[in-house]
Amino acid sequence: MNVNIRPLHPIFAAELTGANLAVPPTPEFVETVERVMAKYALTVIRDANISDEEHIRFSRAFGPLELPPGLDRFDSNGAPKKRIAAELYDISNLDENNEIIPRNSERRRLAKATERFHTDSSFHLMPTKWSLLRGHIIPPVGGDTHFIDTRAVYDELPQKMKDHIEDLVVVHDFWRGRELLGATGITEEMRRTMPAVNHPLVRTLPYGRRALYIGGHASGIVGWPEDEALGLLDELYDFATQERFIYAHKWRQGDMVIWDNRCTLHRATPLETDDYKRDVRRATVNEYGPERSAEVVA
Repeated sequence: MNVNIRPLHPIFAAELTGANLAVPPTPEFVETVERVMAKYALTVIRDANISDEEHIRFSRAFGPLELPPGLDRFDSNGAPKKRIAAELYDISNLDENNEIIPRNSERRRLAKATERFHTDSSFHLMPTKWSLLRGHIIPPVGGDTHFIDTRAVYDELPQKMKDHIEDLVVVHDFWRGRELLGATGITEEMRRTMPAVNHPLVRTLPYGRRALYIGGHASGIVGWPEDEALGLLDELYDFATQERFIYAHKWRQGDMVIWDNRCTLHRATPLETDDYKRDVRRATVNEYGPERSAEVVA
């Protein structure tokens, strides 16, 4: 398989062309993707017009799947939903009948939290690695995704700040992150399904580079009062989200975008219309461990 690599941004992100994801990935291709990801942290594979099953097979070549929580995978009669494969996250504006969910609905409103920069699964104890998001139906306008390489952000921090944050541990809490953005009605039962977890603020990647581990789910610092913790986290967030660090991905039909959750942030941009379907489907892989949902089941 002859593939070509082209940088997409001065700091990170690359385009990979010439790959055929409809066939099982060879060890050589897996090694190529791993090498490109270590350098660029985000890889766009063009023309990945593949099935859900091929998407899942390709993703498993890089680690065990993190399975979607069961909260939204069953209909009112207890039957599994059939719109996409159960192993994939449904990141679309479509309901179980493949119809557009109105943008002013409660369901779409809750998804607006993804418009703040975050990293997938930072609120899980499982060792998240990559997300692999495939563009199944892409609207003609809107729905871009923005990305940040937090390795580059860390490199640019003043040394005084690096020393200050070196040993800090951050609380990542899915529900508290939603509350800080104005969500209400979160119950103790909901919190128990995804309890808060702690992660180092500065992470070292397997190949030695260091990165900030922050974003929309970061809601506290261990041992700090909440107001002081949020003050520092907001300062780091504001520094990281400077325009110079952002790659804006404009989706094409068939794009497979892979990003490293350990060292990138991303945010959705709104699709401010009910005129177009947007169907994108995500696999998330972990570094190691069993394939299971991150949801805590009582």
